[in-house]
Amino acid sequence: MTKFNKAASETIKIEPRKESKEVLFELAWEVCNQVGGIYTVIRSKVPAMVEKWGDDYCLIGPYIPQTASIEFEPSVDDSPFCKAAEALKKDGFDVHYGHWLVTGRPKIILLDFNKAFERLDSLKFELWEHHQISTINAEPLVNSVIAFSSMIEEYLNLFLDKFGSKLSVTAHFHEWMSAIPLINLTKNNAPIATVFTTHATMLGRYIAGNVDSFYEHLPSYNWRDEARNYGIEAQAGIEHSAAQNCHVLTTVSDVTAKECEVFFERKCDLILPNGLNITRFAATHEFQNLHVKYKNKINQFVMGHFFQSYSWDLDNTLYFFTSGRYEYKNKGYDLTLEALKRLNFKLVKNNVDTNVVMFIITRNPIKSINPEVLQSRAVMEEIRETCDAIEKQLGDELFYASAANEDPTMPDLNTFVDDYWRLRLRRTIQTWKTKTLPHTVTHLLEGPDDITRFFDQSNLKNHAKDRVKFVYHPDFISPTNPLFGLEYDQFVRGCHLGVFPSYYEPWGYTPLECVIRGIPTVTSDLSGFGDFMQQIMKDYENVGVYMVNRKEKNFDEAADQLADLLFKFVTMNRRDRIMQRNRVENFSDIFDWTNLRSYYDTAHDLAKRKRGVKLK
Repeated sequence: MTKFNKAASETIKIEPRKESKEVLFELAWEVCNQVGGIYTVIRSKVPAMVEKWGDDYCLIGPYIPQTASIEFEPSVDDSPFCKAAEALKKDGFDVHYGHWLVTGRPKIILLDFNKAFERLDSLKFELWEHHQISTINAEPLVNSVIAFSSMIEEYLNLFLDKFGSKLSVTAHFHEWMSAIPLINLTKNNAPIATVFTTHATMLGRYIAGNVDSFYEHLPSYNWRDEARNYGIEAQAGIEHSAAQNCHVLTTVSDVTAKECEVFFERKCDLILPNGLNITRFAATHEFQNLHVKYKNKINQFVMGHFFQSYSWDLDNTLYFFTSGRYEYKNKGYDLTLEALKRLNFKLVKNNVDTNVVMFIITRNPIKSINPEVLQSRAVMEEIRETCDAIEKQLGDELFYASAANEDPTMPDLNTFVDDYWRLRLRRTIQTWKTKTLPHTVTHLLEGPDDITRFFDQSNLKNHAKDRVKFVYHPDFISPTNPLFGLEYDQFVRGCHLGVFPSYYEPWGYTPLECVIRGIPTVTSDLSGFGDFMQQIMKDYENVGVYMVNRKEKNFDEAADQLADLLFKFVTMNRRDRIMQRNRVENFSDIFDWTNLRSYYDTAHDLAKRKRGVKLK
């Protein structure tokens, strides 16, 4: 492994040199590997990065055959990225160079780290010897990360050996899963500018989900003690060391920056808010048409799920949803459910005839889709097919009778339908109807969880008298899903409100995904997104972003506030809701990567200025 001259780091005055070119690497475990929200950050940002860097931009991620076979296209060219990959291949390493098949088609290096497991013990020893990072009893992911990191280091060292004297190299590392090479490159004084972004601290996620008053006690935490307590010494140690050694430390929100000061013992240099690619429609009515189109798709699910037991006016129904990783407290599922229980009471008490269907979309261990849910949906489709056949027969007969009959009065339509179709429709309806309550969960879970326990304790079981109904869907929504047949973004467009009052949320893509699709959303002042909204505008509620004040309110007060916000939304008239959707869609450009990329540009420029200066 190449070692760089440490004496250079002691030089105070740095003579400027002519740089023929600049290149940027972006490294993450989630590059071409959809395992979390950082995948969305990096993938959606690609077009804006390619617009600035062009062929001088390259991503590095792990080679995962399942995703690579879909999203990766191998290629060969004359770029230094490819030449370094080919050279590393000759040294016996499994390196894949090509393009990531996403918008922008960026250059990408995927590293197969399986062979590196042969050196795992020595790599762990080096991690302890050089950085005092313990990997004893670490989870299996840590082993994969160490192996992957060794491959990154091999590639970057070779690249710098070959091109470091000719190119100004900047590397942007995301999260602890890609950060070990940063630590070693800094130790060896490599000629590379480094940026480290933590999207959520490991300790913050663990502690917030397990204790009350996390933010109140934050200044008093000792990161080493807490890492030992939660058994994440390796992950927290890598994070801490990367934050200490990078040229520029960044995170995604001011909320998380406060954690960094405590857990990393260093202030963040910059905040890098997250964005998305915003698709604007030429006419406002176009996205409203999409809302109606996908709401009708959700209507079909609701009919299949509920109408076998009882029915109501779907034209007077609102669809709420929450989604994200299954973290009951951190994601605010506990607060959402409590507020919905109170909302149900308020709606019934005030004789509000609007029904609310609340979808809870979060993946959890399941056995299968509930056969009864599938059966209900299948029988409803049979009713639809029967009705379509009757409609066609009736239409043909009505047309013939109207054209041939001189009597202008409306004929008896019943005479146009065969006995076969009448009997078939009657039998199908009898098969479908039931007196049992609609299921609150669409799948058979491997075991009860906090959400189902709440349903049991609060008796929220989809009773006909309840105004708030629940559909807990513990799986992804996708076009292949037999229950919905929708993309997730289409499902979002079809809903009326997203509800995300998170307790611990460094950024929060879910409310942002609502905003860019013209759907009002609930967030909290403890989420990065909510904090950012408070900074950029005062009248955020007017544009359809509702804020739960979790910094100042306890759980009971926050649940009351959220219930009041939801009640206000339910009792809003249709025209006002449409106007609010227009306002949401109109301000979404703020979050387009073409506007937010400048934060990343600043981080990279700052890292280049700091390169070669010994960090204190």
